[in-house]
Amino acid sequence: MDLYKVCYKLDPFVPSELLADCFELAVEIRELDMRASPYDLSALGYEPVRIETPSGRAEYARLQGEFARRAAPLRNSLIAQCHYLLSLHN
Repeated sequence: MDLYKVCYKLDPFVPSELLADCFELAVEIRELDMRASPYDLSALGYEPVRIETPSGRAEYARLQGEFARRAAPLRNSLIAQCHYLLSLHN
């Protein structure tokens, strides 16, 4: 979510593809958060992640790790774009 928030604040100075990629990742992360919440959202198509069980916690940790790996190149692109924008000032 933070990557999307920063990209959105820097719009129109970041490529729209980067903004869209960060938004898509933020949506998926939010979906996992909703699935791990204490509310049953299965009627809406969200299968719960039962973090109260060892297997649920393991699944949640695995998915969080996957999101971190997917966020790394987006973060690097955003940092590179920020460095580029700052270099324009000099």
